[in-house]
Amino acid sequence: MATLLHIDSSVFSTGASSSRAVTDAFRRIWQEQHPEGTVIHRDLAAQPVPHIDAHSHTAGFSDPATHTPEQAAAFAERVKLIEELESADAVLIGAPMYNLTIPSTLKAYLDNVVLMGRTAGDAQSIKGTPVTVVASRGGAYGPGTPREGYEYVQNYLSAILADFLGADLDFIVPELTMAPANPAMAELVPLFEASRERALDEATTKAKQLAQKLAA
Repeated sequence: MATLLHIDSSVFSTGASSSRAVTDAFRRIWQEQHPEGTVIHRDLAAQPVPHIDAHSHTAGFSDPATHTPEQAAAFAERVKLIEELESADAVLIGAPMYNLTIPSTLKAYLDNVVLMGRTAGDAQSIKGTPVTVVASRGGAYGPGTPREGYEYVQNYLSAILADFLGADLDFIVPELTMAPANPAMAELVPLFEASRERALDEATTKAKQLAQKLAA
């Protein structure tokens, strides 16, 4: 049966997190469609992975036979994350926008799993794997908006996940999530609510379609 790797990076709990609300909806539908399947949930806020250091970085560009004990230990942790990613039939990522880009915990995770010669470069060991990213954001950064030029979440993740890793990438984008909490955005609350409902509907639809595709 299919395996879903579900990665969350919001610092907030599900009740307070727009990205987690949508990833949970996706995951719930997935499990309904795949009751015998496996879900691996990696919560990067609760259990962050180590940031890349000199040992883990240089180990990725050298022959394992030449690794120092420090390099070997650091590289082994990267390999665990890579193998977990490679074992997934589909990947779901919650990626809220913090200060115009992704959370540092998600950046640390990606730094660990991007490995030239294995996941990236000519090899691309997860090439074609469907990856759905829930890219929530407090404002509006889509095409034609005043802040379009400040959108560094989808642009960055497209470069890493689609271009570097060769994943079959799809986005769900709940916008204006700060509207209910920010009096200055009060008039945008209806647009936020519409965006939230659209994102939840997309999560349901995409989860069903993907589950059925992998079950075929």
